[in-house]
Amino acid sequence: MKLERSDVEFPLWRKKVDKSLFEHNGTTIPAWACRMWGLIETFGVVSSKKDARAKVIVTYDGKTYDGWVTTAKHGRRSPALRLWYDETLSLRLKYTFLMSYMRSLEQRLKGESDIDIEKNIPFWEFLDIEYDRESRRFYFVAYYRQEPSFPHLFDRLIESPGLKKVADELEGKTARRIYKQDWKPRGQLPFEIGATNVLYFLLDSQRHLIYVGEAKDLLSRLNQPHSSIPHWDYFRYNVLPDQLATFRVALERMLIRDLAGLFRNKKDVNNIPVDGFQLANDKIDR
Repeated sequence: MKLERSDVEFPLWRKKVDKSLFEHNGTTIPAWACRMWGLIETFGVVSSKKDARAKVIVTYDGKTYDGWVTTAKHGRRSPALRLWYDETLSLRLKYTFLMSYMRSLEQRLKGESDIDIEKNIPFWEFLDIEYDRESRRFYFVAYYRQEPSFPHLFDRLIESPGLKKVADELEGKTARRIYKQDWKPRGQLPFEIGATNVLYFLLDSQRHLIYVGEAKDLLSRLNQPHSSIPHWDYFRYNVLPDQLATFRVALERMLIRDLAGLFRNKKDVNNIPVDGFQLANDKIDR
């Protein structure tokens, strides 16, 4: 039995988790919540996330993310306000509400309505959203989660290139995209799905070695010996769009040469050691 929360500090909207949280990194705020939080007075004239007045903060699970509140006019009706948040938070919500995210993909694949999909796959999850007007901060709290049927499998699928491609197709994202993966321990290699046409990186954390390679099929390639780095224990990779398959080797050579300028190497290419340096870029794709 789920007990009611006793730690609510600010006016709360308990949102039923649905596809709106995952599709566009944001959700429409119901009119009653807008009135409760006094959002119309603050954001009623803000129509773009680029407007500095749209900026808010979103806190979830102890971490802080960028957020925005914008409004869109709908004829004579009151303005509809929408809360947007950083893509990193969207990914965290997909992990938290795995079952709802998977159901949202199934819904779009089948072309069903919200009512139909909930009838056919009946469960509900809830996200509590509080708003502190003084600090312009939203607080997200996962109130209720449906335990995944296959939690370990679903957890792997969320970040898989194959699932990302499906989500992109459903959202109409036709641009050629590179699907970037995080570092993973060697033992997770057999679970990679859709890892084809890739540039990959291997890391030997004990001997401080890094290796760059390319492969038509990642699992097939990494199951072969790598004499240059036989004891690698971590890997990561980028899945290239099909249109770049013929350039894969050229891109591999470019990356190797770039890294040779930063690390000691076997060809004595002039390099500047990067130990202690920090990446200065503000925009880093997930």
